[in-house]
Amino acid sequence: MRTYEQALAYLNRFINYERQRQAPYSAETLSLDRMRALLDRLGEPQLAYATIHIAGTKGKGSTAAMIESILRSAGRRTGLYTSPHLHTFRERIRVCGEPISRESFAALVEEVEPHAASVEGVTWFEIVTALGFLHFARSAIDAGVIEVGLGGRFDATNVITPRAAVITPLSLDHMAWLGNTLEQIAFEKAGIIKRGVAVVSAPQKPEALAVLERIAAERHAPLILVGRDVEVKRGAWGLDGQALTVEASSDRMRGLVADQPAGSPLLAQTAFHIPLPGAHQVVNAAAAIAAVAIARMGTPPIDADAVQAGLRNVRWPGRFEIARRAPPLVFDGAHNVDSAQKLASALKEYFPDKRWTLIFGSSSDKDIAGMLDALLPLAERVIVTRARTSRAADVESMAEAASPYRHPVEIAPGVPAAVERALALGAPAVVTGSLFVVAEAREAWLAQAGLPAPDRDTG
Repeated sequence: MRTYEQALAYLNRFINYERQRQAPYSAETLSLDRMRALLDRLGEPQLAYATIHIAGTKGKGSTAAMIESILRSAGRRTGLYTSPHLHTFRERIRVCGEPISRESFAALVEEVEPHAASVEGVTWFEIVTALGFLHFARSAIDAGVIEVGLGGRFDATNVITPRAAVITPLSLDHMAWLGNTLEQIAFEKAGIIKRGVAVVSAPQKPEALAVLERIAAERHAPLILVGRDVEVKRGAWGLDGQALTVEASSDRMRGLVADQPAGSPLLAQTAFHIPLPGAHQVVNAAAAIAAVAIARMGTPPIDADAVQAGLRNVRWPGRFEIARRAPPLVFDGAHNVDSAQKLASALKEYFPDKRWTLIFGSSSDKDIAGMLDALLPLAERVIVTRARTSRAADVESMAEAASPYRHPVEIAPGVPAAVERALALGAPAVVTGSLFVVAEAREAWLAQAGLPAPDRDTG
């Protein structure tokens, strides 16, 4: 039988749009027909459990993690499918919080290989998604939380009919694939809306919301908007997390949960606590709570106590993760202008008056200048670097993009060297620009701090 490493090598023979972004995002290149054909050969494993489907530009992973943690705290046997991963591919496919084992993954790849060979043009992500669905079915989960990989309409995950869908905040990203306007991007993300299935949306810019409302109406799908149908209030906050309250605030939302018991999280007037910092995570939590209330994932009904426990225990590293408090060291996978602006706001809120050493590395297809515009006003120096990925931007171009702010700009040959330099300076430091960079920085920091290393893939 193959080893885990051999199974990964086999998958890497297939076209991987996470690494290659040249092909157009269209029905010709990303039809769902291949995915359906592959799942048909595998016995339709995605039909074996109830699901919640999550799309968006920012906050998909955090929202998915919150939903999964709530469901698990309510006694459900859960599956969580997310992308990309931080340290190991196995993070993408989790059952009850545990990543798929190397042995299970290798065995599934061997089982799926002949079926994949029969589907012409099948892609890396399609096979990986099928592996996740199959692992969940074999693990007899009750509830699957499925994050979209890219876009929504043509994403390989979009073969499911969920109990509820979630669309997190939308902004300009992956424009070469999804379109150059917010309306085009919203149209692609709204592709996950299914006929008659309620969809929960984070607050959106008017042009994006108009698209979501139109498509939801066409598909007779109730659209629940956080801030309109679900009221959320942020309470006390600090480095250890933040409090929030949520409440059904429209007849539409109250109608969807009217028959639920008084302990329903949207009817119980309960305060919740999340360990994830940042005002944006309060919105993500409200969307997660609303989706769980609507989806009705098994019995008994999920009450406020289960939501409290799930939110209190959620973990999502690499996203405004405060690794050290004095001097502060922050890891954040912001990779577009909107997420860089949210990072800047969080830094100002949590660490007022701090001047930062910015460790920055980005993928070459991103708006590097726009991200730096958001972050450099808070910096006193910049260290540009690149992760070990073919998508990484070259350091010279990033250094040039940082030069207008007249901060000292240094070039580090790799992420570990950048972290070592920042720690030697003894100043507040933030690592951002790419999840690839954050992953390598976390590994370097843990090694230098003498802390247990994360499980990671080699090569």
